Amino acid sequence: MSNQTAAAQASVDSPLKTLLTGAQMLFVAFGALVLVPLLTGLDPNVALFTAGIGTLIFHGVTRVTVPVFLASSFAFIAPIQGSVASFGVSATLGGLMVAGLVYVAISQVVRLKGTGWLHRLLPPVVVGPVIMVIGLALAPVAVEMATGQTSDNIGYGPAIFLSMVSLLVTLILAVFGRGLLRLIPIMGGIVTGYLLALLMGVVDFSPVQEAAWLALPSFTAPSFHWAAILFMIPVAIAPAVEHIGDMVAIGSVTRQNYLETPGLHRTLLGDGLATTAAALFGGPPNTTYSEVTGAVTLTRAFDPRIMVVAAVIAIVLAFVGKLGALLQTIPGPVMGGIMTLLFGSIAVVGMNTLVRAGKPLTAPRNLVVVSLVLVFGIGGMQFGGGHFTLQGVSLAALVGILLNWVLPRDEEDE
Repeated sequence: MSNQTAAAQASVDSPLKTLLTGAQMLFVAFGALVLVPLLTGLDPNVALFTAGIGTLIFHGVTRVTVPVFLASSFAFIAPIQGSVASFGVSATLGGLMVAGLVYVAISQVVRLKGTGWLHRLLPPVVVGPVIMVIGLALAPVAVEMATGQTSDNIGYGPAIFLSMVSLLVTLILAVFGRGLLRLIPIMGGIVTGYLLALLMGVVDFSPVQEAAWLALPSFTAPSFHWAAILFMIPVAIAPAVEHIGDMVAIGSVTRQNYLETPGLHRTLLGDGLATTAAALFGGPPNTTYSEVTGAVTLTRAFDPRIMVVAAVIAIVLAFVGKLGALLQTIPGPVMGGIMTLLFGSIAVVGMNTLVRAGKPLTAPRNLVVVSLVLVFGIGGMQFGGGHFTLQGVSLAALVGILLNWVLPRDEEDE
């Protein structure tokens, strides 16, 4: 599908369809979006605001060409916790601002050197399994939510019932839905699960009762200390590598090469400026959301303007206290059931990247690269300790890049 064809198809979508699909994308991202600030001591309403601002900045830089939504980055959870304990919230935010500027620096290197080196650095045998890790590494989070492990007031039985009903409704709408219903399978699953949770009496409305209708998020100004800055800068490398994988993943879904158009330098620049802006207001760093990529895969909603709508809704909800509080009453199992499908969708995109490359995966070189990327990324392998631990997606990506660089290539790959 060409950019012109995608634009032509997008232009026929009604404003109502665009609004509903944009709201659905925000619903998908919401659980993970607020989880990061809750774990790191930052304000969830600020995270909602900065996710919207960051997404708008990204789409301004990339000229509304990539259907992605930016929100709180999981890669920064442990570093933020360590930095807050050592340097405080304000200094941590200053370090995060500089980390965003590292993205900007990387984007300019890409702009000057081009993207040809990326194809050698990140061939499908590296990118494919890394994308799979992005999805599968999050699988335990989805399962914990679906089985009620993250909910204080919902046991295993009610949780598994809620999650599976929500998942079933989402599957039915995605596979058998027609017209508008096929565009909102995730929202349909969430609404059905929420109504069922109301009937079961497991929805806690106390946050809604306590919240004001209009409330200013608790913005926090950053301060700059060399120790906090030097602590946070190396962390930016991992999400930058993850960003490349996300761009390839969404490109595989939409059949577009976003590394060329609008260009990796623009997407990295947008991500970096979004992270810097988030820290300026007191929010967690932004990253392109794999959850939303999964939603795009499922719904085939390729219009980037949908993400702009989601960003605007996020900003509005950040100031409407009761609406934001109402979203927080969605039970974790409802979101968990749907997340099991979304994270699996990301893994399938990675598998498709490997299949389309047409390389024999049992060849010794490819077998070594793919195997170690998957096991290191999903199995919990880590190097280092304390504040400088390398694990998860970042470790998997760096292992894949290193092995691809040092192992001898087959003659056909030269």
